[in-house]
Amino acid sequence: MKPSSCDTFVALPPSTEGQHIIFGKNSDRSCDEVQEVVYFPARDYNAGEKLECTYIEIEQASHTHAVVLSKPAWLWGAEMGANEHQVCIGNEAVWGRESADGNEALLGMDLVRLGLERADTAEKAVDVISDLLERYGQGGSCMEDTCSFTYHNSFLIADRTEAWLLETSGKLWAAERLGGGYRNISNQYDITTKIDKEHLQMREYARSKGWWDGKSPFNFAAVYSYMTPGKIEEAGSRYHEGKTLLGRSNGHITAEIMMDILRDKDSGINMEGMFMTTGSMVSVIPRDPSLPGVHYFTATPDPESRSVFKPFIFVENLKPLKETTSPSYGADDPVKRKPRFQSKPDRKHQLFVKHQLVGAIIECHKERGKKITDSMRRLEKEKMSQMEKFLSGGLDEPDLLVDLFPSSVQEEMCVYSKN
Repeated sequence: MKPSSCDTFVALPPSTEGQHIIFGKNSDRSCDEVQEVVYFPARDYNAGEKLECTYIEIEQASHTHAVVLSKPAWLWGAEMGANEHQVCIGNEAVWGRESADGNEALLGMDLVRLGLERADTAEKAVDVISDLLERYGQGGSCMEDTCSFTYHNSFLIADRTEAWLLETSGKLWAAERLGGGYRNISNQYDITTKIDKEHLQMREYARSKGWWDGKSPFNFAAVYSYMTPGKIEEAGSRYHEGKTLLGRSNGHITAEIMMDILRDKDSGINMEGMFMTTGSMVSVIPRDPSLPGVHYFTATPDPESRSVFKPFIFVENLKPLKETTSPSYGADDPVKRKPRFQSKPDRKHQLFVKHQLVGAIIECHKERGKKITDSMRRLEKEKMSQMEKFLSGGLDEPDLLVDLFPSSVQEEMCVYSKN
């Protein structure tokens, strides 16, 4: 499988307007896959409790933080998300010299969720993910299909003060701290000689394989990447486009600009076809700890013409996100039964069903479709304007925001119905 999916972005002051960190990701997945947006509150656990991830069982933490996740409905982990401490994580598929393992272990998406549940800073998330990677490994099919699709993972992780890039090859890894500016990742290794944390055996393993002479400056991307130029070129095209789009707005990157980048189809960042953009996320994280972070999710495909970015803010007593939660099949789910993936149940949530219907109208009826799209954009701008008040002035009445995301979803579905 050639690198062909996902882009993740982060911009930190002085690249952004105000003292905000802007995080964004497009999740590019199989075109028939449903992505749900779900919320899980913080929780304490007893000693010795176990946690069932997508494929394997691991030890549960004594405490997990509240998280909001955008995730393929069939698996336990997440493509992207945030926690109550304003840590945001997104992952990318990467391929390199070391073959990706098909044996079932932790998926990169499991590691995204585990990092969010167990870490209250970006650096701690690096430690959580790398520790779990070393203990349990990564592997298993990343698609709900009998045809196995495997890859290694890179992670872009941000909080209120900084961001980290974590790249992996099997159980080996390297991490780079980002203190300012902007960064984007696609489906290639991007850490070169600036390595701030690493697996203790990462360099020696490369030397033993003959990939590094042990004397020249160690460059992680050069050592662990494919040596086939064609594969490197294909993986890097969207990366360079994304970097260019960020650079054009350097110094005044906002949530709206990040959304525009995620909507860009000419660059391939907003992907169409068998692999398409099935969900998108943009987060605004103020450096001031007294101000809330605002996390926008689509929960539906194609952010350019058929989806609305809807806001989520962590407050007490949040209500379940029912309209974007897919049906649960428990122990009878074909993912849980072996052999796996012998059938595909209906995983469409309420918003996804409505979205499919309106998508067909937009594509087939130009005038009517434009009316719907214009109404969706007005709704989005109204929500963003409301969120700016919270980002600058804080939350005077947080109880009024317990159903912020679900009510925004309801308003989106009303736009569909009216048109």
